[in-house]
Amino acid sequence: MPTAYSILHTNFWGVMTKVYLVRHGQTEWNKKLTFRGRIDIPLNEIGHREAEAISEALKDKNIEVIYTSPLTRSIETAKPIAKLFHLEIVPIQGLVDISYGDWEGLTFNEVKKRYSDQYKKWEKRPDLVRFPNGETLNEVRDRSIRAFKNIVKENPGKSILIIPHRVINKVLICSILALSNSHFWEIKQDTGCINLIEYSNKRFTLSLMNDTCHLKGIADGIVQHDF
Repeated sequence: MPTAYSILHTNFWGVMTKVYLVRHGQTEWNKKLTFRGRIDIPLNEIGHREAEAISEALKDKNIEVIYTSPLTRSIETAKPIAKLFHLEIVPIQGLVDISYGDWEGLTFNEVKKRYSDQYKKWEKRPDLVRFPNGETLNEVRDRSIRAFKNIVKENPGKSILIIPHRVINKVLICSILALSNSHFWEIKQDTGCINLIEYSNKRFTLSLMNDTCHLKGIADGIVQHDF
């Protein structure tokens, strides 16, 4: 028999859908400050430990479906929790990392040297940058928010795990908060972080952002660059 709270929760607020939006674990290219984008880099040892820690942190959240970017680093991050809940991992092309174009495979310092003017613009007005032979943040936001909303629409009332990338998470959070992509640098997404987005009554609410408490002891003392 439903409780008074559950009746109120359903009738007044509508069905509550919870989305655990996670950034994948660390790769060697994160560690070395190398631009990744569409290049398919696997997790490193710390990244695998972060994936296990994410699974431990979400073990009581009744995850019902798992969606990831089609890239290995996202899929590998999802594997421990998929195993825990006996779930399939569903890769979604709309959640793939941004295309950095000609920057991919270059280190932070190499990009600053070869593409000095464009990099300065990326630091000051990221919303106005098109990466050479790559994407813009607006293009990434259009495809990723479309994929995100489709996932939520297809899974009403469920607890959903979505594991994309730093850029994808940032533009999704900007969209949910009704912020333009000019606020890109004001949102941080560490490797292995957890965000919680709730959806009810036709409204998205950001309830948790960049939580890394579950990673304590894995990389203590290491400063995470926004990279």
